[in-house]
Amino acid sequence: MKKSDIKILCVDDEPDILEILKYNLSNEGYNVSTAADGKSAIEMAYNISPSLIIMDVMMPNMDGIEACEKLRSDEKFNDTIIMFLTARGEDYSHVAAYDAGADDYVTKPVKPKVLVSKVKGLLRRLKKVIAKDINEIVFDDIKIDREKYKVYISDNVLNLPRKEFELLYLLASKPDKVFKREKIMETVWGSEVVVGDRTIDVHIRKLREKVGDKYFKTIKGVGYKFVIE
Repeated sequence: MKKSDIKILCVDDEPDILEILKYNLSNEGYNVSTAADGKSAIEMAYNISPSLIIMDVMMPNMDGIEACEKLRSDEKFNDTIIMFLTARGEDYSHVAAYDAGADDYVTKPVKPKVLVSKVKGLLRRLKKVIAKDINEIVFDDIKIDREKYKVYISDNVLNLPRKEFELLYLLASKPDKVFKREKIMETVWGSEVVVGDRTIDVHIRKLREKVGDKYFKTIKGVGYKFVIE
């Protein structure tokens, strides 16, 4: 996919912020649109179907959290990446954003080069979308084979216990997406099985040891995500 085909929607009630975002992202070749509040963002999202939305939290008419929740309630935006860019640095704001369905949370101020790098990292996921009928995830020197329940790292074959494999497959199916603990429990262990946070943490620790620590990032108070460089 060409950069010019990638649509990014920037949402902020500060014109200067929108101008900076549009300037830097347009210079990278992306197709950038803007909106000044959550309500306008939703209308624009339906019109242009953006691949990525960069949104502030505190805005008039409708704040970013509510706008994110409304977008996530529509299957049309299941694969749309939503990143919050905000001055709100409190832990509860982070948690509220991820609970609403955000993929990432960046605190202002942020240098343009850092922001562009973050955007590029998030957009790599567009190349990593795995359909439900595809049984392999491949990137870098790792291949995850769902049919054989095997993980190949370079020339080595890694046989993981079933739950470790399913947890790895879930996280790697959408790189850089934050999976909440509740979603992990439901998908990997099932809603009828009682699993504590400690169980998930232990499985993540084992995956860090076997697959590589650099691939797993903990989002405090929310869950985990699989990271690719």
